[in-house]
Amino acid sequence: MAEYVRVSERLALSCDLDVPITGSAQRQDEYAVHVCQDEAKALERLTSEIGGRRVALITDDSVAVLHARRLAARLADAGLDMSMTSFPAGEASKNLRTAGDLLDWLASTELARRDVILAVGGGVVIDTVGWVASAYMRGVPYINVPTTLLAHVDAALGGKVAVDHPSAKNLIGAFYQPAAVVSNVGYLSTLADRDLRAGLAEAIKKGVIASPQLFELIESRHSDILAAEPEVTAQLVHGASLIKCRLIAKDPYEDDLRRPLNFGHTIGHAVETMAGYGHVLHGEAVAFGMACAARIAERRGLLEPALLRRVTGLLGEIGLPITHDDLPAWLDPDGTLAALGQIRKIRGGRLRFVLPVEMGETVIADDVTDDEIRAALTAGPPGGSDD
Repeated sequence: MAEYVRVSERLALSCDLDVPITGSAQRQDEYAVHVCQDEAKALERLTSEIGGRRVALITDDSVAVLHARRLAARLADAGLDMSMTSFPAGEASKNLRTAGDLLDWLASTELARRDVILAVGGGVVIDTVGWVASAYMRGVPYINVPTTLLAHVDAALGGKVAVDHPSAKNLIGAFYQPAAVVSNVGYLSTLADRDLRAGLAEAIKKGVIASPQLFELIESRHSDILAAEPEVTAQLVHGASLIKCRLIAKDPYEDDLRRPLNFGHTIGHAVETMAGYGHVLHGEAVAFGMACAARIAERRGLLEPALLRRVTGLLGEIGLPITHDDLPAWLDPDGTLAALGQIRKIRGGRLRFVLPVEMGETVIADDVTDDEIRAALTAGPPGGSDD
């Protein structure tokens, strides 16, 4: 005998056309962030989060060789139904063409709406795959498996997913939270020094805006972090992840654009756009943006000169750009100002700068002038002493 699920709906109708109908939808997402020191532990957590579902693993060509093929094989050995693809590495692949190719590939698999996509890689992979997951079948669960320090401490968290457009970075995107994040800091041992430094910039940002303790950890142990020492790197990733999750929870969909997490990003995004995506790494652009914002704050009397030197000193000691001449690609300050004008247009005519006041405290300013920006862009390193 057939079994049925009985549904009863007897709704009263109103004929008053002057009273608008109210539509509503509410959704609350919650996901676990697992920080692991080795792949064995990460595989255990990842298998648990997948829970026997069919898996489509997406990565880039470089990470496929380093980690993803091995990870896919181990998941298959655990009995999971696996498909895998990759695309060329680098920021230049973070575009609609790549996203379209991935959607076509997903359509050729047997992935169903309750199955799971694995995004294995750095920020480019996670941003691109997250947006593809949000669009495919109106949203398929995805799990982030970050492989770069930048992705561990920033891109894998918060559900801001997007691809780039020639006119602006991350112009085409969505807010779509992952089902889980599984961070294996052991992957960081394969990163180039430049990539480790760039990732550390995002962790320094979180220290400045929200955690003197994290900033002090980086000050005292940055040599160990840049050597990818697992224990201290796990502490760093755990702390930075905690900070971002706490701050994102206050405003997950950016209803209020006055967010301290944007520290360094206003100028940073303009630098990336002007340089041509990939010539200046995201963390390098953010580091320069932080130095510029700190200089603006100091000139306004909001930030003590000693603290400006402390922040820019740590960035410089790590090898991150703090002046225009330090950037790995030459940029015309006028061109950067023009790119900021485009960002201003996208953001409703205003540029909001996060300006540090002291460790763990910032202000949001929407009245920063072009003259102030130009002076910050062209300034040399801070001098003087604390005496």
